[in-house]
Amino acid sequence: MQHDPALDRFILALPKAELHLHIEGSLEPELMMALARRNRVDLPFRTVEEVRAAYQFSRLQDFLDIYYQGAAVLRTAEDFRDLGRAYFDRAAADSVRHAEIFFDPQTHTARGIPIGIVMEGLLAAVEEARVRHGITGGLILCFLRHLDEEEAFATFRAAEPWLDRLLGVGLDSSELGHPPAKFARVFAAAGAAGLKRVAHAGEEGPPAYVTEALDLLQVDRLDHGNRALESPELVARLARDAMTLTVCPLSNLKLCVVDAMDAHPIDRMLALGLRATINSDDPAYFGGYVADNYRAAAAGRGLDRAALGQLARNSFLGAFLPEADLVQHLCALDAFLTAH
Repeated sequence: MQHDPALDRFILALPKAELHLHIEGSLEPELMMALARRNRVDLPFRTVEEVRAAYQFSRLQDFLDIYYQGAAVLRTAEDFRDLGRAYFDRAAADSVRHAEIFFDPQTHTARGIPIGIVMEGLLAAVEEARVRHGITGGLILCFLRHLDEEEAFATFRAAEPWLDRLLGVGLDSSELGHPPAKFARVFAAAGAAGLKRVAHAGEEGPPAYVTEALDLLQVDRLDHGNRALESPELVARLARDAMTLTVCPLSNLKLCVVDAMDAHPIDRMLALGLRATINSDDPAYFGGYVADNYRAAAAGRGLDRAALGQLARNSFLGAFLPEADLVQHLCALDAFLTAH
């Protein structure tokens, strides 16, 4: 598809929400190296270029290995605030109006970093984004699915002082071999505590994992969900229930979930009546923030302004926003689309 500068400008200015963003995955090489120097952390990289060269991988596990290695530079509340600030600055440039951010406390507590340090820094970044950019945001605590259920419960108990500051809980890390059923009880506890529930399912895992996320975890939103398309019955259910899918095109390409962007199913999802959204997942590692993902999907699948507007609308509809705030965002989006 021929490059369209006008469409690029439209995408950049389009009001949108981001619902699938791992804050540790927004750690750019420059900030990684700066924090390593500040905290006297030895990395196996000498330069930013060496870090970028290491960001070449072909499967989820290869990515996760370097992801956890890079997180080792995050030590203090200031580090987490700086990480969050860097993301929100990029999000503001992409016209993100609301962001719901995943974080992985177990990645940090395993290194001796108390969860309170993580929360203090990230909450400060969320508040700063509201003041500096007018972006609203919230935090979703994710459990690492390659660890066991008892470790998830320990993390949930450690987070109890901050439950009123969280939007919800999620499930991420290595999907294959770690079905949602493994975490049914801790998700039930989170639901009983009034938290929203989301889970990665159907990225590398089979459609059955999506069904488990729906039936056993009682998720309010589905992260990825690509492989649900293999089951017509599951697609019909997702459409009927208006279940939001947080799709990440560049991540799908980088991790070989799709072979090429022109083979991505994002437009098929919309055509099937699914509430698909576009997000950046781990943008420092996958080559682009949310507007880059919109552009890649538009170029690969020939998405027009109506489709892009629908994806932005879905992002607000799928957000965990108070009704009054949702209406305000949708009115602003409608005004933008009318003007463009």
